[in-house]
Amino acid sequence: MAKTKLSIAIVDDNSSFVRRMLCLLKDSDDISIIYTANNYNDALVMLDKKPDLLLLDIHMPGKNGIDILKRLQESSEDCDVIMLTNYVGDYYRRKCKKLGALFFLDKTNEFDLVPAKIKEIACLRNRSASCLDKTAA
Repeated sequence: MAKTKLSIAIVDDNSSFVRRMLCLLKDSDDISIIYTANNYNDALVMLDKKPDLLLLDIHMPGKNGIDILKRLQESSEDCDVIMLTNYVGDYYRRKCKKLGALFFLDKTNEFDLVPAKIKEIACLRNRSASCLDKTAA
């Protein structure tokens, strides 16, 4: 069975963060394409492309990332979400998890965990437990 690669959307208004994330992900074998948006309205347009995964910030111009999570939940889209934010308080963590975010990461201190989380999501989508548990041999 051929491995399905993920289409990813990065939604963040911090252009230097987006550039850093693009550099971090550019060589990933699990990604087919990366879209970017820097505000709520552009994110809605991008969601029409049906990405498999959203890397989503909470704070941005206009409506915020939580509004996007609510919209995804209401539409029942098959789109996984990793929240990447500097708003890492328990309130936001619980709210985002309740709205369906798979992971909630501190944008500053857990930035480097993103590729591993993407690989985990790719494995789950490909139903391939072997790539999650390398010690099972």
